[in-house]
Amino acid sequence: MNNKTNSIAIVSVMLCFFCMGFVDLVGIASNYVQKDLGLSHTVANFLPSLVFFWFLIFSVPTGMLMNKIGRKNTVLISLVVTVLSLMIPLFGNSFPVMLCSFSLLGIGNALMQTSLNPLVSTVMGGDKNLASTLTFGQFIKAIASFLAPYLAMWGATAAIPSFGLDWRVLFAIYFVVGLCSTLLLGVTHIDEEPITGRPSTFVECFKLLGTPVVLLSFLGIMCHVGIDVGTNTTAPKILMERLGWTLDQAAFATSLYFIFRTIGCLTGSFFLRVLKTRTFFIISVIMMALSMCGLFIGDEQWELYAAIALVGYGNSNIFSICFAQALNSMPTKQNEVSGLMIMGLFGGTIFPLLMGFASDAVGQVGAVAVMAVGVIYLFTYIKQLTTN
Repeated sequence: MNNKTNSIAIVSVMLCFFCMGFVDLVGIASNYVQKDLGLSHTVANFLPSLVFFWFLIFSVPTGMLMNKIGRKNTVLISLVVTVLSLMIPLFGNSFPVMLCSFSLLGIGNALMQTSLNPLVSTVMGGDKNLASTLTFGQFIKAIASFLAPYLAMWGATAAIPSFGLDWRVLFAIYFVVGLCSTLLLGVTHIDEEPITGRPSTFVECFKLLGTPVVLLSFLGIMCHVGIDVGTNTTAPKILMERLGWTLDQAAFATSLYFIFRTIGCLTGSFFLRVLKTRTFFIISVIMMALSMCGLFIGDEQWELYAAIALVGYGNSNIFSICFAQALNSMPTKQNEVSGLMIMGLFGGTIFPLLMGFASDAVGQVGAVAVMAVGVIYLFTYIKQLTTN
């Protein structure tokens, strides 16, 4: 692959990372759907839960699919499914329509999360810049995440009702970007070496749960994703409940979370080089614990904003630390461990559902209490980390 072709390939996969960030629109979108349809917190939180349910089903089969059709083709399929999911809400916002859209968005993202990072490895060809390329990809992904609330707010409050779509103009804009990404990747030539070896199976993955560090890392990732999706969904509701704001005013809370999560991703790679992993993990979890306290008792704007910023930064590197710990514990079973860790994203289904029940029962403090349980678990995970 010559330099020009390689540059085009890198641009195309970076645009795919932007499309990967579309999944985070579910937080603000579910709030607007709840407002439009008059849903309870429990029913509204079912929408983001549905998105992450598909990681449980599709993670390992996607690895098997890559062995058959290649990484680029698998990413292309994920993009097609994602684009379809974004097109559906343009024709309506009834509950069945949004259920269908969110389901397809979850399926497409499960395919993409599993196949895009290996495709980057193929493009970089084992280059020493692979790690920094993946980090930059996460930064690109985060841009899509924190732009979503702004686009939804613009669509909901614009003088001209955003081409008749109101807040759903968000889906139209991301649909166009997704379509461009699909076309660019489709015409980009990427050389892939034949994949050898037998793919992971569900049985092999679940057997690894018998290894303590793998099980505990799997649960750690479930907590990380649960807190991530939970904050994404609940932060605006907390501002509305405590400060009496409208949804359009409170939607910035989601962007604030993603801004600090992005900063955490960019700076975390540096701190993990100069600090011991265990030390940085402890600092991150302490920040999350302080955040839970602020979200639980805070009733001033600055207190709630500070709490949202703390959980955004603190939660930004938990996934990578747990993931690496699990991989390093079983170097001969990394494919199986990788598939299992991706299935841990299923935590994005469990936490919002429990938070919905809790918030309907006692208000948003109930939702915060559910996230706090995840933070407490992460404190117990610290003993799994070496002192190196």
